[in-house]
Amino acid sequence: MEFIKDLWGFLRVRKKFWLLPVIITLLLFGALIVLTSGSAIAPFIYTIF
Repeated sequence: MEFIKDLWGFLRVRKKFWLLPVIITLLLFGALIVLTSGSAIAPFIYTIF
């Protein structure tokens, strides 16, 4: 939780709000890959990319 507060503080102070969608997208893709690894959906997910 401390990392998220530090990251938000960095984004707010440096006015780097454009990084927020990039970070969220990377987190969602990472979660998608982790959650679908070893499942029957995995081959279909990998063909999208």
